[in-house]
Amino acid sequence: MRKPLRALYLLAGFAVSVVFTACGDESEPRASDGRLRVETVATGLEAPWALAIAPDGRMFVTERPGHLRVLRPDGGLQREPLAQIDDVAAEGEGGLLGLALDPDFDRNGRLYLYYTYRGESGLQNRVVRYTERQGRLSEDAVLLDGIPGEVIHDGGRIAFGPDGKLYVTTGDAAQPELAQDRSSLGGKILRINPDGSVPADNPFPGSAVYSFGHRNPQGLAWNPETEDLYATEHGASGNDELNLIEPGANYGWPVVEGENHGQFAAPLAVYESSIAPSGAAWYGEDAIPPWRDDVLFATLVGTHLHRVGVDAGDPRGITGQEQEFEDRFGRLRDVQVGPDGELYLLTSNRDGRGSPTEDDDRLLRVSWRNG
Repeated sequence: MRKPLRALYLLAGFAVSVVFTACGDESEPRASDGRLRVETVATGLEAPWALAIAPDGRMFVTERPGHLRVLRPDGGLQREPLAQIDDVAAEGEGGLLGLALDPDFDRNGRLYLYYTYRGESGLQNRVVRYTERQGRLSEDAVLLDGIPGEVIHDGGRIAFGPDGKLYVTTGDAAQPELAQDRSSLGGKILRINPDGSVPADNPFPGSAVYSFGHRNPQGLAWNPETEDLYATEHGASGNDELNLIEPGANYGWPVVEGENHGQFAAPLAVYESSIAPSGAAWYGEDAIPPWRDDVLFATLVGTHLHRVGVDAGDPRGITGQEQEFEDRFGRLRDVQVGPDGELYLLTSNRDGRGSPTEDDDRLLRVSWRNG
């Protein structure tokens, strides 16, 4: 097993071990010229799942029962949801999950949602495109439908890549054999155009499937310079993974798991004890210097933000790993980088598996304080 490493990062010639300020209370800094600060931006969220930040500073948050919430640029949470998606089936791990804003959102107002619903044949998932104008949401189109659903393993992360395509993670819906079936949308990472059509350069002609052999992937992060795609994935009772995603590659589930993948695409990192990795982000900013060019991902069972250093010359090379904020905020569901380089985290303590406090669930902001 490749276990998480307690890595030291170098900054201006000094080894930096980072501490933080939680909710405005300061801790003694141990870094030579800076420290982390964590502030609560919003409280009282109901099992939030995904966060997206608009160019005008508004923050959109999905809540699993079917609410789409908005935080204004001044930090205030609008009292009424922007939308209630009426046919959402918030059963088990399902509900209103993924959220993505169109790369031209400031011009076209388009946003994309992934959610679970109950159809004639049982639980399924779909991707729907909406248009937001002046605080109102109108439905444009269902882009993908019939994605296998269940009370577990619904995947659900959606995000636009540097290529302008929409990527969608799907779980095996408790039917492991679907992950190896390229005719099924379950257990895959999918890639579509913003109108729902299949890109001509997808690895399998006429198919939305981009990679397969996945159990329950829940995080996507791109290195914007190289366009390398990293994905997090839940294993079975452990063996969680961080993967480098290659078009057309088979990641082995349910045939193999763990480090030895044989003929299948091997993971970059395996976590033998379950940490349940969820939303991910590439941190390419200078606002938090020690985290520059790290892959970050939220963990649910792990109750920490996981940080993975990647070799600048080798997208498969891991230089170190670190667990941040362990057991400080409970279950973490998503992580996003703000336009100012600050980091935003969603907790997930009201999802039925956590131990919520009175102010859960929360949106947290992480920044770096000099001096």
